[in-house]
Amino acid sequence: MSYFEHEREHRGSEAMRSLAAARVIVCGAGAIGANLCEGLARVGVRQITVIDFDRIEERNLSTQPWGRRELGQRKARMLGNRLHRELGVEPVALCDRLHSENSVEILAGHDLIIDAFDNSASRQAVQSAARELAIPCVHAGMADGYGEVIWDEDYRVPMGEHEDLCDYPLARALVTLVVGAALEISVQFLTEGVRRQASVTLRDLCMSSLTPRADSPS
Repeated sequence: MSYFEHEREHRGSEAMRSLAAARVIVCGAGAIGANLCEGLARVGVRQITVIDFDRIEERNLSTQPWGRRELGQRKARMLGNRLHRELGVEPVALCDRLHSENSVEILAGHDLIIDAFDNSASRQAVQSAARELAIPCVHAGMADGYGEVIWDEDYRVPMGEHEDLCDYPLARALVTLVVGAALEISVQFLTEGVRRQASVTLRDLCMSSLTPRADSPS
């Protein structure tokens, strides 16, 4: 499709075929998951499954791609509608709670699992099923001022008291950085088979104020 031309020029036709054929499931349609699903669709991934049990709350509007008219709706369903309406992608939207009893059934048959959940119980269920199924799994998460994208073999599920939160100041900036890293890491794996990892900290980024020159307009 024409709106993938810039990706095809950058990655090549073979890579685009790999992206179109890849079966990717994103676990969680919150700050990271929802934005990441849109990013995957915009680079050429056509077979996307997203699972999330939650509904859209007002506090989600600062970090997630929803509008006020979508408040109260299921995140997975609204994300599926958005991708279909805006990009012509027809994702599988599962408005279910993933847990240890259903995780193997839900995750089976995919080429890549992306864990973007914000709680330890769900992350543990994803990790256990991914290892049982031997499906590549990458975990993307963030906490106050810090984010990471880690492949499962190097990932430790955080303790319950350290569950991911995204309601603190500047969260949108951190979300954007982590999503960008997760997107490129996922695409490189699907097209080249390489597994890269990343960590992001806002404190490593510096922005300085510029003092206007004396002859600058006020």
